[in-house]
Amino acid sequence: MHTHHVANGHEVVQLLFIFGFSLLAVLYVGAVLFTNRNYKKWPMYRTICWCLGLLCASLAVVGPLANLAHEDFTMHMMGHLLLGMLAPLLLVLAAPITLLLRTLSTNSARLLTKLLKSWLARIVTDPVVATLLNMGGLWLLYTTELYTLMHDNSVVSFFVHVHILLAGYLFTISMIYIDPVFHRKSFMYRAIVLILALASHGILAKYLYTHPPSGVILEQAQQGSMVMYYGGDLIDAVIIFILCLHWYRATKPRVVKEQACAID
Repeated sequence: MHTHHVANGHEVVQLLFIFGFSLLAVLYVGAVLFTNRNYKKWPMYRTICWCLGLLCASLAVVGPLANLAHEDFTMHMMGHLLLGMLAPLLLVLAAPITLLLRTLSTNSARLLTKLLKSWLARIVTDPVVATLLNMGGLWLLYTTELYTLMHDNSVVSFFVHVHILLAGYLFTISMIYIDPVFHRKSFMYRAIVLILALASHGILAKYLYTHPPSGVILEQAQQGSMVMYYGGDLIDAVIIFILCLHWYRATKPRVVKEQACAID
């Protein structure tokens, strides 16, 4: 009876995710079509990134992979990479805030801008805070009974998955600036925090290799840990590349200018 109740709960959670992700896809595409009539055509690759990001998030919480993740830690880690790392990166590259700003009326856009400039936005977009929310959540999930509770309680499962996605998104926007950012941090500051975050992710993966979460057999823990370690490195490499590219572009004009002054 309890198992049947839990199964029904997870089905409800999956339906909520399907509805939410579908709504986000429709709103984004609708905003693109609406604003293309009055503004410069929205880049197609951003729309593709948004749809792929939502698809990755959907695969992690709905369907065969999500169902297997309840019993197989390796599948769970694949879902973690999709939901907490790849999907946030793709969603950030889609620049949803920029699209929203050009979709809203002038007054609404000003309100959104005011919110983005607020002290709350300053705090949550700080790379240190975003990293604590992201990495701290993962350590809490895998080193406490929360992992077991997540699979036994559909409500807990829903909020854990939402947190993983939002924390991953917040972490990514704190490292690479695609949308407007009113509380910018230096490249050096972001690079240092990113290195520490990568170290935390790697250490957690190695810890799980020998210390499986409650209810996970050692063999699955080792396979899942390797997925987390090497798969995470691949996605982190893209973030590092974009951060370095932005850094290069930001410093290049100054170098050119200095060279021009030297010639004069």
